[in-house]
Amino acid sequence: MSTLWQSRYAQRNQRMGRSIIRELLKFTQQPDLISFAGGMPAPELLPAERAQDAACRILSEHGSQALQYGPTEGFPPLREFICERMNRYGITAKPGNVFLTTGSQQALDLIGKLLINPGDRVLVEEPTYLGALQAWNAYQAEYVSVPSDDHGLRTDLLEEALRVGPKFMYILPNFQNPGGTTLPLERRLDLVQLSNKYGIPLVEDDPYGALRYEGENLPPLVALDADFQAETGQDGHGFMEGNVVYLGTFSKTLAPGLRIGWVCAPEEVIDRLVMGKQGADLHSSGFDQMLAYEMVKDGFMDEHIQVLRKVYGARRDVMLAALARYFPAGCSWTRPEGGLFLWARVPEWIDTAEMLGEAVQAKVAYVPGFAFFPDPERGRNTMRLNFSNAQPEQIEEGIRRLGGLLRAKISRHNRTEGVISLSEE
Repeated sequence: MSTLWQSRYAQRNQRMGRSIIRELLKFTQQPDLISFAGGMPAPELLPAERAQDAACRILSEHGSQALQYGPTEGFPPLREFICERMNRYGITAKPGNVFLTTGSQQALDLIGKLLINPGDRVLVEEPTYLGALQAWNAYQAEYVSVPSDDHGLRTDLLEEALRVGPKFMYILPNFQNPGGTTLPLERRLDLVQLSNKYGIPLVEDDPYGALRYEGENLPPLVALDADFQAETGQDGHGFMEGNVVYLGTFSKTLAPGLRIGWVCAPEEVIDRLVMGKQGADLHSSGFDQMLAYEMVKDGFMDEHIQVLRKVYGARRDVMLAALARYFPAGCSWTRPEGGLFLWARVPEWIDTAEMLGEAVQAKVAYVPGFAFFPDPERGRNTMRLNFSNAQPEQIEEGIRRLGGLLRAKISRHNRTEGVISLSEE
């Protein structure tokens, strides 16, 4: 007799679903479609030749090690390199605080495995990263959402939300995905102070922090938390014994196909995460870790990031100028200081999920904003736009197409409602 698979699935499957972004990427196979949907780096900037040279050296000099099993914690030289990089931003960690994962997405999943019981509340920004919701829905999390504005999380609304006792807070302070916002120093200090006041840990996700195009770097939450611990006499066990778990990745600054992310946390937390990873995949690809280290060990990372900043910063500027030129009145958008995304708002009566089909017909794609909210009825008039992957002329044309679509919808709506806009007089 055939298995009735539907009756065999665990209850957690009821909260699982496909990523709308992964589904939208199928549209990018159309050669004439301009996609602002993914969070992909520019393909022409991926360091393929350097990877090829590094792979040849590794296989000729360390082939048996690269193709063998490795430690769950990750390739030691790469962990040391990550510590050196983080130290530039005030994160004084040692290799024992660093744990390599298969992309930062796996880090999110392991954090869910470690911390979330069914029904536990997780405090998130509104909107927040879709991948985190996907990871934690599988562990049957509930969410406490705190609104954001053009400067990130509204920390003036945070304390009331903390009183319901969330298990932890999840924050993207630098060039947030999807909003593109950067959390000001004052709000960062508020977050750290309230985290300590209520004893609620912070998960700080920082995939884009190195991709700043203007302004000065701001201290990470994990560094501010260490300062707070020292000032209040709570640092008896060393730097990485505070309330913050920090996540990083090479996906946006080196190559997403390598699937290398990391967690920086107290050693007690790292030990638990290691146990969780051993049950998932034993360890991330040792070859990929050695390849990444071989590529970056001699200063290439700094050179490459400078190129990314120049190219992506210029593409951001093209998109912002095109939005001002082509989007109709009643629309607004964030102005990111770095990262890969900006967040656009259209009139409230426009549902960007419903509009997506028309956009694809016009050969342009974006991510509807509802996907970044725990409540899918929120954010229906918003969209996330990526500016890193398309060429400048494609950005200009894609925004022109989107703007034309919006103008036509608004014009039809106004005629139906008997409204005469200034542009129609």
